Amino acid sequence: MDRAYIHTPLGTAQITGNEAGITHLTIGDSRPERNLIPSSLDQVCKQVNAYFEGHLKHFDIPVLPEGTTFQKKVWKALMEIPYGSTISYGDLAAQLGNPGAVRAVASANAVNPIWILIPCHRVLGSDGALRGYAGGLHRKKWLLDHESGSGQYSLFPGEQTTRSDL
Repeated sequence: MDRAYIHTPLGTAQITGNEAGITHLTIGDSRPERNLIPSSLDQVCKQVNAYFEGHLKHFDIPVLPEGTTFQKKVWKALMEIPYGSTISYGDLAAQLGNPGAVRAVASANAVNPIWILIPCHRVLGSDGALRGYAGGLHRKKWLLDHESGSGQYSLFPGEQTTRSDL
């Protein structure tokens, strides 16, 4: 597997994958010693940069996350949440045909290995509040604000909600 590091407004993105697809994308605070981008990851780096610059709303990079069948089902559903939209953990569980699986959906979200491309940041608590994010709630809030374009987001499509307590 190849690895690349790129600077983002949220920290350093570490991207792992090859020509077949991406297996990991996480963002942290560490800085790599060197910053060579292998040709196999060039396209994903360009798309991630375009996303952060506000020029890209949909990724067309193949993803190859490793996980259980249920986790993969959750991650696939996450990829169907449109840019700038959110859904609750409960609604996502119901969409998957198991309304009682809210905690299992939250657990799958928590171990999502390909942040942003599999947009787990778009899932909120049933009350619209931010709930857990492996990269920290400050990053989740930033991503939601970035996608809303106005610093506002809503749990309900078509409705703007200002969250001054975040």
